[in-house]
Amino acid sequence: MFLLLKKSFFTILVIFFLSSNLSFAYTGEIIESFNTPGSFPTGLTFDGKNIWIADYKSDKLFCIDPANGNIIRSINSPAYWPMGLAWDGEALWNADVKGGIPLSENYNGKIYRIDPKDGTILKTIQAPSSTPRGLTWDGKYLWCVDNRSDEIIQFSPDDGTTIKSFKSPSSDPRGLTFDGTYLWISDRRKDEIYMVEPETGKVILITNAPGPFTRGLCFDTQNLWAVDYQNNKLYKLKIRDGEKFRRYNVHNAKVIYTHQVTNFGPGKINDLDIHIAIPKDRANQSIIKNPTYKPDYTDIVTDKWGQETAHFHFEDINPGIAKTAEMVIKAKIYEVRYFIYPEQVGSFEDIPQEIKNIYLENNEKYGYDHQVIMSAIEKSAGNEKNPYWVARKIFNYLIDNMYYEMAGGWNTAPTVLERGNGSCSEYAFVYIAMCRAAGIPARYVGSVVIRGDDACIDDIFHRWVEIYLPNYGWIPVDPSGGDSPSPRNQANYFGHLANRYLITTENGGGSETMGWTYNSNGFWITEPKTNVVSDHFAEWQAVVE
Repeated sequence: MFLLLKKSFFTILVIFFLSSNLSFAYTGEIIESFNTPGSFPTGLTFDGKNIWIADYKSDKLFCIDPANGNIIRSINSPAYWPMGLAWDGEALWNADVKGGIPLSENYNGKIYRIDPKDGTILKTIQAPSSTPRGLTWDGKYLWCVDNRSDEIIQFSPDDGTTIKSFKSPSSDPRGLTFDGTYLWISDRRKDEIYMVEPETGKVILITNAPGPFTRGLCFDTQNLWAVDYQNNKLYKLKIRDGEKFRRYNVHNAKVIYTHQVTNFGPGKINDLDIHIAIPKDRANQSIIKNPTYKPDYTDIVTDKWGQETAHFHFEDINPGIAKTAEMVIKAKIYEVRYFIYPEQVGSFEDIPQEIKNIYLENNEKYGYDHQVIMSAIEKSAGNEKNPYWVARKIFNYLIDNMYYEMAGGWNTAPTVLERGNGSCSEYAFVYIAMCRAAGIPARYVGSVVIRGDDACIDDIFHRWVEIYLPNYGWIPVDPSGGDSPSPRNQANYFGHLANRYLITTENGGGSETMGWTYNSNGFWITEPKTNVVSDHFAEWQAVVE
């Protein structure tokens, strides 16, 4: 009887885990939510015990019990258009976008310091910008976000003097809070929340906002809180929960990959070898079943990087004849977002030696002992000791010193960096060279790409980099994709992949089967004066489940 009960309990556990789809906690996940006390919630702050919500329509500031969402009390707002809220340890601060006058288009922001007991105005200063929205306190200064100027501003609580400012992560910032180390900023149009380094304004982490019009944010020493105007909800969100990444937005796809070699003569191709890289399960993709091939491959070959390829061998190919190798594969492709907290990244000494031995290798393509590379490392990373910040500063350096141009050919990393432009592959070679020179293991991955529609053809493909960060593992970094003036877009290519890439190739370069290419490769031996053309492309087909 005991064994039967034990077996039944085990079965229930298995069913539970399968039905939960193995969903894990992640930064930004909703823990719980409450209805807001008013219909136009704006600002949010935490006073060490309770949550305060500003509401524009009722002209009230509500004190909320975070345990149940109940209203403890309310006070009148200091003016007529209350927006951001902050708590300085003793009193509330409230930003008002209309300067204390309920007049249309009178954007002349003021900031009020308020007694939380009765709403008495203790101090009034001119806001450092015309339309302050979110507001927070960092222990010495106030910060605000302005959605008209797209600025994040640190300013003096004495008189509103700007201490420093930088560009907002995206085009419509609304909420703002400080967690003791980082700023957190919500954006209305992107429906995202950003963790921002307050010294430079660099976006480090991106997560989805809990609602379609998230305004205020606050931090309660452990969790992030967000208030959404459209949903009229107050949300409690997870951060620093230990989960390294989230995968979501699954895309079911079928890919037919073709590599064709045509002999245009006049001579004969004596021997032809085609290698098609075999995709495998990764964080961003699950292979539904093993690929099928046409014709049958000759054998499976594994190169020095561990990359498997289906190898096809052909002989005696006459002029006018084409030989085709085809792979058909079905996969679930996910959007993946990593949640990297720089202080949780291990040291250089924590990188496993076996990974260093393989992925710090130098060669003629990377040439990272070249003066151009070494000088760039010194300028970008300097004496930085944190592997995350070394990698991120190199990433930033390429954004500042290169521009994208697909001109053909793959030059060496020093040549590309000195030239100042390159294709996605050349960006990848430069970034790998600089990371390896700085002691960060790096490799590239290659993929076929969905080009707009579920059913499409890709003959351009894409390649980017993966770096090894201790305590996190291999992280995707796309230096060409991140070459954008937008802080949000830059961060979106450091630890994030959209659900439009089927990764076929994982390599360090100079493979005996793939060379420096990806997806597939071909080798041939011919008679004199034989013109051979090699073509390869991927057909995407939608899969309906």
